[in-house]
Amino acid sequence: MWTFLISLVVLVLGYLLYGTLVERVFGIDKTAQTPAITKQDGVDYVPMASWRIFLVQFLNIAGLGPIFGAIMGIFFGPAAFLWIVFGTIFAGGVHDYLSGMMSIRKGGASLPEIVGGELGKGIQVFIRVLSLVLLILLTTTFLSGPATLLQGLAPLHSMPFREMSIPIVWVLIIFAYYTLATVVPVDKIIGRFYPVFGGILLFMGLGIMVVMLGGHSSEIPELTDGLYNRQTNGLPLFPMMFVSIACGAISGFHGTQSPLMARCVTNERQGRWIFYGAMVAEGALALIWAAAAGTFFADPEQGLYGIDGLQAFAAQHKGENIAALVVDKVSRSWLGTVGGILAVLGVIFAPITSGDTALRSARLIVADFLHLDQRPIAKRLMIALPLFACVFGMVFVDFNIVWRYFSWTNQTLAAFTLWAGAVFLYKQVPSGSSSLSRQRRGGSYGFLIALLPALFMTMVSVSYIFIAPEGFHLVPAYWWIGYAAAALTTLSCLIGFILWARKRAKANL
Repeated sequence: MWTFLISLVVLVLGYLLYGTLVERVFGIDKTAQTPAITKQDGVDYVPMASWRIFLVQFLNIAGLGPIFGAIMGIFFGPAAFLWIVFGTIFAGGVHDYLSGMMSIRKGGASLPEIVGGELGKGIQVFIRVLSLVLLILLTTTFLSGPATLLQGLAPLHSMPFREMSIPIVWVLIIFAYYTLATVVPVDKIIGRFYPVFGGILLFMGLGIMVVMLGGHSSEIPELTDGLYNRQTNGLPLFPMMFVSIACGAISGFHGTQSPLMARCVTNERQGRWIFYGAMVAEGALALIWAAAAGTFFADPEQGLYGIDGLQAFAAQHKGENIAALVVDKVSRSWLGTVGGILAVLGVIFAPITSGDTALRSARLIVADFLHLDQRPIAKRLMIALPLFACVFGMVFVDFNIVWRYFSWTNQTLAAFTLWAGAVFLYKQVPSGSSSLSRQRRGGSYGFLIALLPALFMTMVSVSYIFIAPEGFHLVPAYWWIGYAAAALTTLSCLIGFILWARKRAKANL
């Protein structure tokens, strides 16, 4: 119990202390007019209340990620708690804050325009493609999961396809909703109803936490149990755990969502609460579900304690969606019938709402690239319908394959966003700035808040593609090749950044 409680306290302190540092390093301007004011169009640039934006941002970035990812991550052991906490504070919170605030500073620009503006045109083209691939993969995963859960609650016609059974009617119903939510003005559906869904998701997490602490606190995994790898699939803790737990610690997908809400923010001082704060709330939700999954299946009479019980449960249901089964069992058992239904509905609403905002983000990325005015609904549909067709085609691909490639793409995009953030922050305090300006902006080394997690995530992404089954799948005897390649890539990026920084410093003399 103490590991869990201390982790929650550290998350809160991270928001109050490190979040404030990040805000100071960025250097907000409370008097500046935001794009929600200067570019208001009644469609995507729409001023909204900060509490409403916070709940929408939380719902957008949450989805299934901090729940399913945390459940799969706790299989690695209590080390998952450390990654959720420190990943959220020093990586995910920084990533989300910078992507949102940089978008505000750049007139509400989408992520490829933000990253490309800092790292160059070639990277911009790559990030456009990577972002669209990520958003299509994510929408597919966030479509298949809810459709399957809805099929369990209310069975409708399904379509046999190869070895899969696709709940095709629910898929089409969700698609009809996506069509509506993706093209209507942001304040009509997203701004009006999503705060309610975000509240349901928070209620679900708080309910699970209260029951867990009230009657199962002695069974919650502790760091003192050991930080060794508990996985039984033969894969290493690094980098696998750092990709499995993505949305609960750091996720490149968040960088595509922050600009959506950046177009609704009315003052830069709201940024820490909305972007950094929503990430901390998601980290807390991930902590709750990691602890619940590692606690629920404990059976001392059978000699199964915490994570061992979860491993045994997974072995009994090999080949099934373990995370979904865990959510269903925990919710119904701990929250009763009504609470269980609300919890399951929360897990359904969250990915559906993240799916449609992912498509909305994809539409805006294409619109920015093609310079298409999005006020006419015909032009919105011109972009949205081909995206829908791509997602629908991906529904017929094995869910597990789609999820694995989404996970790697997700963390790779996060690394690029952090590199762009490091460049942006380095540019903000040129050598000619006054010492007072440097002090207010966190000194000459404020860019390190983005550079250090960028280096770490580069190591994670590169080593993952060498070691993971969906990558080169190196056998254990050759894992060192993956680690060496990751270290060389990371070192090359660091050297490139240092050379660029020196060149810029000389130019400013």
